[in-house]
Amino acid sequence: MKTEEFDREFDNGEDVSKHLDFSKATRPGREQKRVNVDFPVWMIQSLDREARRLGVPRQSVIKVWIAERLDKAHV
Repeated sequence: MKTEEFDREFDNGEDVSKHLDFSKATRPGREQKRVNVDFPVWMIQSLDREARRLGVPRQSVIKVWIAERLDKAHV
């Protein structure tokens, strides 16, 4: 399929997903990398209380709080 035909279908609101290979799709800047961080026990306990209160895993609390802090710092 030529680019012009793809663009025309897309612009007409047609479903172009049949022309895409989602198995190779990536989200630039959203790749994940595992890191290890040591926290004091009191901090883990506080994180766990907050996670239980919100009904989410501890990791979610940590990610959201760090993201909020980085957003405020404009890093």
